[in-house]
Amino acid sequence: MIDLHTHSKISDGSLNPSTIISCAKEEGLSVLALTDHDSVDGILEAASAAEKANIVFVPGTELNIEWNTGEFHLLGLGLKEIDKSLENILADLMEGRISRNKIMIEKMRDDGFDVSYSELCETVGNSYIGRPHFAEYFVKKGFVKNRQQAFDKFLAHGRPYYEKRTGCNLDDAISAIFASGGVPVLAHPLSLYVSWGKMEGVLQDLYARGVRGIEAYHPGARVGECLRLEELGRKLGFFITAGSDFHGKDVRKDRRLGYTCGNRKIEDRFWYEELLSFLDKNTV
Repeated sequence: MIDLHTHSKISDGSLNPSTIISCAKEEGLSVLALTDHDSVDGILEAASAAEKANIVFVPGTELNIEWNTGEFHLLGLGLKEIDKSLENILADLMEGRISRNKIMIEKMRDDGFDVSYSELCETVGNSYIGRPHFAEYFVKKGFVKNRQQAFDKFLAHGRPYYEKRTGCNLDDAISAIFASGGVPVLAHPLSLYVSWGKMEGVLQDLYARGVRGIEAYHPGARVGECLRLEELGRKLGFFITAGSDFHGKDVRKDRRLGYTCGNRKIEDRFWYEELLSFLDKNTV
């Protein structure tokens, strides 16, 4: 059992990187990737813990890409040494995130909410702040009863304080991932909000530009959709990955380490027959 898509406290998860490794050990996983949003800061801690736990660790990240419809998240898996180009992308994304968060805070203050950016940062306790942290902040301030209510009333797309996140250029991201020794993988393809009729053409273009894998199996999709994505991906030459998109035991409780769509265990073939084979070839 493996997992190629997880998040720690470094981004919007609830557990430290080393704690995720401990949980993976308890669940019987043999391979785990840490793919924090727009960050690689948890890699060293997770790698050290994984070595002690005898778990194969896959250094990674998940980059937000500029996209006209839906969301485009690009996984960089198997990173070896972070290239300056990737460092620059991560810095730009963080700067954009901070700017977005301050805009959201100002909108809230204009509507009479007693909030401040400094208080939000103090509440979260790290530099990465996303909408889940805003939701927790709202709960602590007593504005809502729970995180879901915060999203439903204020933070979801179309709600008063939703603000689009800054994304990076796809071609730059692909180049930076390869320069860092990794491989670009399209995360949860259905989040692109592309119809099935157009999906093949979009994926063909992504392959031509350098994306080499697709995360066909994700808990946010139905089993039938995942099987269809795997079939289409193989037809176009992609290798296939699977992940849980785990954020912590108390966050998105429907997502478990080592499990993907339909509560299926993630088989080790997605590592040994798919991603590892590609990384060993070291080809673009």
